[in-house]
Amino acid sequence: MAGRILIGSTAFLRRVISTSILSSSFQQIHHISAKPVPTSSNHPQISLNHSNLLHKIGFTQSQICDFLSQNHLFFTNSNFHDIEASLPLLLSFKIPPKDLVSIVFDCPAVLDLEFLKKWKVSLSLIDLPDVTVSMIRSMLVLSQRFELDPNLFRGTVDLLKRFGISDAAVIRVLEDYPEIVFTDEEEILRTIEFLMGIGIRRYEIDRIICSIPRVLGFRVEGRLRSLICEFNDLGFRQNVIVREIVREPRILATELGEISRCVELLRNLKCRNSIKEKIFREGSFRAAFEVKQRVDCLCKHGLIRTRAFKLLWKEPRLVTYEIENIEKKIDFLIHKMKYGVDSLIDVPEYLGINFEKQIVPRYNVIEYLDSKGWLGSQVGLREIIKPSRLRFYNLFVKPYPECGKMFGKFAGDNRTESPSRHPIGLWKAFKPPRYPESKEDIENMKSFMESLV
Repeated sequence: MAGRILIGSTAFLRRVISTSILSSSFQQIHHISAKPVPTSSNHPQISLNHSNLLHKIGFTQSQICDFLSQNHLFFTNSNFHDIEASLPLLLSFKIPPKDLVSIVFDCPAVLDLEFLKKWKVSLSLIDLPDVTVSMIRSMLVLSQRFELDPNLFRGTVDLLKRFGISDAAVIRVLEDYPEIVFTDEEEILRTIEFLMGIGIRRYEIDRIICSIPRVLGFRVEGRLRSLICEFNDLGFRQNVIVREIVREPRILATELGEISRCVELLRNLKCRNSIKEKIFREGSFRAAFEVKQRVDCLCKHGLIRTRAFKLLWKEPRLVTYEIENIEKKIDFLIHKMKYGVDSLIDVPEYLGINFEKQIVPRYNVIEYLDSKGWLGSQVGLREIIKPSRLRFYNLFVKPYPECGKMFGKFAGDNRTESPSRHPIGLWKAFKPPRYPESKEDIENMKSFMESLV
């Protein structure tokens, strides 16, 4: 019995000791994990100095907090006085405050003093009459991101001007496509010679470059030649291709096969001849590019390309509509009517009817009736758009007189019928006058009638 008590007490002591060890270990671990992680808030002096500096650049208070938390390591490893000295150099580029904040936020390394000193010298040596802010921004960000020598851009400017490209075109290239510095000199020359070889005049090449600067980065063998061959295989003559490229240089930015698919869609259209005449009024090539633009517009709002082509096939009138008009309707559909863009596949007529005269009034009527709880069931996009104007009026407007103003005047409703063009009673002025009949007139009429008998 005593042995069992001794053994039991020993086991109890072991459990107590192990429990105390675990609890002490847990407290040590908890103490270690509770140590604060170093952040910008733990360095009030650094945060205050840099906050004041960023405020001079144009940062708001919320932007300053986000920026310091994301780039704390950069400021910790940098000399504050050097960063402060770089600010006048950065402001000397005369970059607007909004753009300056964006540059520093995206690439804080542009605050490097030595980097800005090199750029100050290089910009003064670039042989261009007007160095734009967008050009400076593009070059600064690219140069700092890839640690490029500023003299590389000056060499690129000299190269492009030596090839006969105008100053305006060179500026556009450096604004929109600063990656031109990575392109081989022979490739640039080969691209220019290819464009001239297909029939584009020298001054027209400048216009193409200004419109789409990235064309200088397109390889001749890998893209441009294949694109022109595709157009030739579709049956377009060379002069038509050149004319359309000069008119719309973005054609050179199309992917291989895009125009072919657009041409195939146009060949399979089933619509009225009047609509086809509008689509092809400027030629098949132009019509195919218009289809491509509409497809890109629909894809930008969330449709996949297959569905976008299907939508255009169902509603060919879209090819004749302005892209701004299409985007306005889609934005209204998504943000105001709260329908998904995929609903257009079932109701393509939505993009074909007038926005101000039909879409907005119908939506206002349905929204009003829904707010009053007068709709018996949920009304979808099909029920709003598919019915004719008369049927929609009879279903949703005529039973509710207060909806008349929302829907507009309708010829079938006497209360909303337009007033008469003439004042009431004006018809009396056009009634022929009656003259009094004398006895002599009566006798003459009688004698005339008797002669007939």
